[in-house]
Amino acid sequence: MGNRDVIAIGTSAGGVEALLYIAKRLPREFPATILVTIHLSRQAGSVLDEILTQAGPLPAKFASRGELVKKGHIYLAPPDHHLLLDNDHIALGDGPRENNARPAIDPMLRSVAVCCGPRSVGVVLTGTLGDGASGLWALGQCGGSTVVQDPTDAAFAEMPMMAVSQAGPDHVVRLADIPRLLGSLAHQPAGVPIVVQRGIKCEVEVAKGGQHAMEEMDNIGKRSVLACPDCGGVMWEIKEDKLIRYRCHVGHTYGAELMSVALDENLRRALASAQRALEERAALAQKLQRQAVASGHRLLAETWAEKVREFERETQIIRESVQRMERLAA
Repeated sequence: MGNRDVIAIGTSAGGVEALLYIAKRLPREFPATILVTIHLSRQAGSVLDEILTQAGPLPAKFASRGELVKKGHIYLAPPDHHLLLDNDHIALGDGPRENNARPAIDPMLRSVAVCCGPRSVGVVLTGTLGDGASGLWALGQCGGSTVVQDPTDAAFAEMPMMAVSQAGPDHVVRLADIPRLLGSLAHQPAGVPIVVQRGIKCEVEVAKGGQHAMEEMDNIGKRSVLACPDCGGVMWEIKEDKLIRYRCHVGHTYGAELMSVALDENLRRALASAQRALEERAALAQKLQRQAVASGHRLLAETWAEKVREFERETQIIRESVQRMERLAA
């Protein structure tokens, strides 16, 4: 069966420093391929590959579609593409954003779970929100070994905290212990092959750029009452032990916590649009009132004056609602 020769690392805020720490301390003859997804802007002309290559003995590069991965090399997710592994070849995914990110950590970990489950190690490091928890859970379900940075040790604790509470990792360790642990795990024999759940395979295909019929989504989760914050479509609620996620059939995916944030943001936009529309209606009503007064139409002028007062009352209610939301979010 060989060793655990694929290591997939996901991180976000504070991740560059954490990756540098690990890269400096891995041996030159490292017996595994390392995949890394860190949230990068599509506009960011990153030199992270050069920085990691200079930091330690292992060469690092942004992954290219179709290339065969090699042991002792670090492959980074390029901006705006999910980093996926398919039979030891890179498959860059053009599928929808997950947890409002592309590249996202969950698709990478799921693809490694499907491709190399018992040969794999999944790692979640410092970061915000909950990307990585679902993918780490999937990798564990497929026989992979799972590692999370101790939240109390992380620069940003939220991402590792979510992974610990919802994915039940095998190891929770401080950053200082991760290089040695990865070396130990990489030398372990691979586990026994496990049948991959249909839903995990389905989601990897979506990350590649495919879509699935609503009937197939019904096999993964149950339809919810929530609409997708991105496209407005129906969302399915997917339960993975302690973890709850939402996915539409187009592929947009949110953890429950980030779904709440996205809905709050949509509500803010809707309230702002309503406020703007009411202010415009009030301005138009004022103009029509002035025209009616100038034309000597007293009753019509009074009607428009009442509408101005009504629109201003409604605008004030919306304005106070927006201010209340901003105070709660602070």
